[in-house]
Amino acid sequence: MKKTLIERILTARVYDVAKNTPLELAPALSRRVNNQVFLKREDLQTVFSFKLRGAFNCMYQLSDEEKSRGVVAASAGNHAQGVALAGTKLGIKTTIIMPKTTPEIKVQAVIAHGGKAILRGSSYDEAYAYALELVESRGLTFVHPFDNLDVIAGQGTIGMELLRQHPDPIDIIFIPVGGGGLISGVASYIKYLNPKTRIVGVEHEEAPSMYEALRQGERVTLDQVGVFADGAAVKRVGKNTFAIARDVVDDMLLVSTDETCAAIKDVFEDTRTMLEPAGALAIAGLKKYVANHSVKEQQLIAISSGANINFDRLRHVTERSELGENREVLLAVTIPEQPGSFKTFCKAIGNRPITEFNYRYSDSKKAHVFAGVKLTEGIEEKERLLQSLADAHYPVLDLSDNELSKVHLRFMVGGHGQGAVNEVLYRFVFPERPGALLHFLTSLGNDWNISLFHYRNHGSDFGRVLVGIQIPPQQRRDFCAFLDKLGYDWEEETDNPAYQLFLV
Repeated sequence: MKKTLIERILTARVYDVAKNTPLELAPALSRRVNNQVFLKREDLQTVFSFKLRGAFNCMYQLSDEEKSRGVVAASAGNHAQGVALAGTKLGIKTTIIMPKTTPEIKVQAVIAHGGKAILRGSSYDEAYAYALELVESRGLTFVHPFDNLDVIAGQGTIGMELLRQHPDPIDIIFIPVGGGGLISGVASYIKYLNPKTRIVGVEHEEAPSMYEALRQGERVTLDQVGVFADGAAVKRVGKNTFAIARDVVDDMLLVSTDETCAAIKDVFEDTRTMLEPAGALAIAGLKKYVANHSVKEQQLIAISSGANINFDRLRHVTERSELGENREVLLAVTIPEQPGSFKTFCKAIGNRPITEFNYRYSDSKKAHVFAGVKLTEGIEEKERLLQSLADAHYPVLDLSDNELSKVHLRFMVGGHGQGAVNEVLYRFVFPERPGALLHFLTSLGNDWNISLFHYRNHGSDFGRVLVGIQIPPQQRRDFCAFLDKLGYDWEEETDNPAYQLFLV
């Protein structure tokens, strides 16, 4: 007789390597959102992520013959470390296939935990395909990162801990979602004992695989996923996880990069711990849910699922967190090109601190200013500022949600491209590895002239490039065909108002 998932969770073997992590009150965040907010601190595990629970339980359940053959896994980080640590504890040889874009710190962590790291391909999908090749050619046992029932049961032990640590009724639990292993396990156990507790899954808006699957009633494969919350960036959720989630998940919520960065800052202020983006999704979702549904004075829990963040990525997080908290606004303001106009404009801003101020002469009558302004009272203050500028007859454009402005424009020098005839603007995303920028430029070839170029390393697995290219109208179709063959994710930005104001 097959075990039910609840039986698998109750008998899961995880504490040989996993900690019974604390459930901690987040006092500052609780005051801010007017609810009792608790964080389940899975970021405190040995590998700084919950992933070792499922990996160990799955590998412990293998037969002696399967263990003797060794195991293989495909992962860019947290699952890889969990498998490597479990292998060392159980005496199983582990081979981890990681994309070439994987940061060195994560590769070294796998090696430190006793795993053999092999870099293959530029994405998880390519690493996964090679792992399956090793299953066929070497007879290795594959340890799936989320769709194995023993992996799901291992993650479900978090649910057991939650109910012991918070015996009083829990109103809502917020759980980050990638492939669905964590939410399937935790929610199954919670709903079995406390069916009235609401389960809300949270995904990044650029990787809504479970959101779309539940909305459409079937698993879907996303054309592409965003790279910011890479620990939860999955194109297609698992067969088992989807089937389970349909029964136990009450709602799915999508959050933005800025909201995620703000959540990272919130957790830091309460715990002095820096979560990775995927690890902060649940906190970002909690804040958004509370605001959207006017939730007050309830018992809320968010799982802080991981803290494997690259140090050089902190720069990007801090830049975006202020926008996510509505503590900064980015503005494009048109002012008269005449003496004293800057002073008059600054008076209209008031005593608010200026975080950014970019200007370059281009016209004898009008000047376009790119300004960042610090806010202390959030969205209400932003609305008052915009209204005061409008009352002063300044044409103003709020660029706080404009991705081109946040990633590229605010860091660029120069100005309008005088004489850049037939310029078309594109944003590209490409795997970040040694020589990647040169490879990108080589791939573009010499058929069209580059008239604008901006690249900035954000400490992530993927690079972002803004490119202006002079393309005669009769060659646009050929260029679009070229882009399709190029193989990089891209988006045209020629009509973006930030580009039209400051760079044309």
